[in-house]
Amino acid sequence: MHKTCLTIFLVIALSFFSLERSQAQWVQTKGPYGGIVSCFALSGTNLFTGTEAGVFLSTDNGSHWTAVDSGLTNTNVSALTVIGTNLFAGTDGGIFLSANNGTSWTAVNSGLTWPTVWSFAVTLNASGDTTIFAGGAGVFRSINNGMSWIAGPRLPGVHAFAVSPDGAAGTNVYAGTAGGVFLSSDNGTSWDTVNTGLTNTYILSLAVSPNSSGGAKIFAGTSGAGVFSSTDNGTSWTAINTGLGSPYVTALAVSPNPAGGTYLFAGTQARGGVFLSTDDGATWLPADSGLTTRGDVYSFAICPNGSGNTNIYAGTYGGGVFLSTDYGTSWKAVNTGITETSVTAFAILPNGEGSTKLFASSGAGVFLSNDNGTTWTGVNSGITNPDVLSLAVLGTNLFAGTNGDGVYLSTNNGATWTGINSGLTKPFYSTDVSALVIRDTEIFAVTGGVFRSINNGASWTEIDSGIANGSDITSLTVSGTNLFAGAYPGPLHGRGGVYLSTNNGTSWTDSGIIISPDVGVFALAVSGTNLFAGTAEGIFLSTNNGTNWIQANTGLTGRTIHAFALSDNNLFAGTDEGVYLSTNNGTSWTAVNNGLTNTSVIAVKVNGPYLLAGTSGEGAWKRPLLEMVTAVHLPSNELPATYVLSQNYPNPFNPTTTISFSLPARSIVSLKIFDILGREVSTIVSGELQAGNYKGQWNAINKSSGVYFYRLTAGNFVDTKKLMVIK
Repeated sequence: MHKTCLTIFLVIALSFFSLERSQAQWVQTKGPYGGIVSCFALSGTNLFTGTEAGVFLSTDNGSHWTAVDSGLTNTNVSALTVIGTNLFAGTDGGIFLSANNGTSWTAVNSGLTWPTVWSFAVTLNASGDTTIFAGGAGVFRSINNGMSWIAGPRLPGVHAFAVSPDGAAGTNVYAGTAGGVFLSSDNGTSWDTVNTGLTNTYILSLAVSPNSSGGAKIFAGTSGAGVFSSTDNGTSWTAINTGLGSPYVTALAVSPNPAGGTYLFAGTQARGGVFLSTDDGATWLPADSGLTTRGDVYSFAICPNGSGNTNIYAGTYGGGVFLSTDYGTSWKAVNTGITETSVTAFAILPNGEGSTKLFASSGAGVFLSNDNGTTWTGVNSGITNPDVLSLAVLGTNLFAGTNGDGVYLSTNNGATWTGINSGLTKPFYSTDVSALVIRDTEIFAVTGGVFRSINNGASWTEIDSGIANGSDITSLTVSGTNLFAGAYPGPLHGRGGVYLSTNNGTSWTDSGIIISPDVGVFALAVSGTNLFAGTAEGIFLSTNNGTNWIQANTGLTGRTIHAFALSDNNLFAGTDEGVYLSTNNGTSWTAVNNGLTNTSVIAVKVNGPYLLAGTSGEGAWKRPLLEMVTAVHLPSNELPATYVLSQNYPNPFNPTTTISFSLPARSIVSLKIFDILGREVSTIVSGELQAGNYKGQWNAINKSSGVYFYRLTAGNFVDTKKLMVIK
């Protein structure tokens, strides 16, 4: 009887194996696309952009971008400029030079006594000599192509430069600072304040529009008072804000228009977007159709497109680069390859064909990958605020929680979205949805309070009776019939800690202050009877539904915990210092960060044989689970001679057992568990392993008692053994 059953099992099981090749460490998934774009530079047909993750190059008008930052030891790039074949980058760590289109960089900081550089300008005198200006906490000049720098006056934060003719065959250099506009008419030797008429002297941006008489109109964008213009070299300024929807003007640019005149573009903050003036700033109109970002525009580039027209690029906060080919009438995202964005959440949705669709949320919206992160596509049609904080899946429905616009629903894999916010309101907290949690057919939304929907989000009911006034709920997890909510001391002087509901959120009871009322809970996870809380003081464990807590921080150097993920009995924590793993219910933790260049991890999730990590600033990463939880590599002189699958121990067991196997050579390996009918119930290993001895654990806590089989396939080697669960 057993022999017959085993034969059937082997035949059926063959159809279940689908092996994926393992990587040697964390690998960036090449997306999602977007991020903070601070500046541009154009060199021939090469377009460069500076971001918080370094410099990217496009040779096809922004359709594709490639990172070019070898040698760039500080990748927070705020300024770029081009002189001949030399490209300069201003960073938080000084100035870098590339003479080969960004292929390699060298620091050029001799004489630069202040390392933070926010702006550049270049002047050319009558003799053909070049002066480079670098602005930060003062002005520095170089007259030898950046090889050394001469310190100028300590101006109060130089955010922008502009260079214009002075109307008398000379050149004026303007510096926009936190203390107003400064003018130098002697190539930076001396500077004078020119602020008359400026009602706000915090200058974020400058632009110049030359006139027909050899002079120029100067424009200054301020932090709070809009745009000002000067027609007398800065001697006096006039506000020009009619129609300007935001007074925070972070970018200004002048573009030729088809009729031979000029257009003036203003990029703004506070969700203002782009504004266009066709009359030198006398009036403004919104010009941001298709600009699907928060509306914060940091930079512009005006570039000929090679066909006699002009491309206008906008660098945004969180949304990456957008392109307009019709002078701002419409915009489209051109971010492919720019992987500098913060990933806040993941969601996995079956595609109906045996595999899954991977979704990631970010400040640039929701992105979809059908190939495990190799390529990504933005899927945001209908989402008016793409600052997405959370994701959840219920059946074939995908939900997205945003920063300010509540919850959106997609029933077609993100192709289109609809807002579903009826009843989703709470005083003081607006509709910032920091977490979405699914239990059976219920959806819970965390907005500072807790809301529940039993009809796919069509309507919401507030369920936070008993939660202290002012306690800002930030996280939620479910364990059977229990709901746990993590609280942060909010604006009304509430307290941090954990609340418990045993009646589906109808009422809540205080389940314990972790350390003090000032310590908030950012993440929660349940593993068996263990409740874990992630705080700014590390991880805490309760074995009695939050009545008592103990610290569980051994080996944990990253003390701010943002997220948890579970894989069988393995617990992963995303922290401000990377990803940590505990295989013993939090008794100890081990860093698993090999290859992870950005260790600010704000989201973690298991996706089949991979662990996904969402970082603050460098997109999504993935790593095979088997590298972190099964491998025990041996020196080459101790490698096994043959393939071996050992009997599990203990056996019988409840609820965990260890399965050991040996590989004499590098192999594609599959280790899976099947029930007596040949149905796959768990995957322990799926990927490529080096030669060595390995151990994998199976946790059968949710499986019924009985006989199961485990099968190892490695190259041409196949072996199957029986194990037994007894409860």
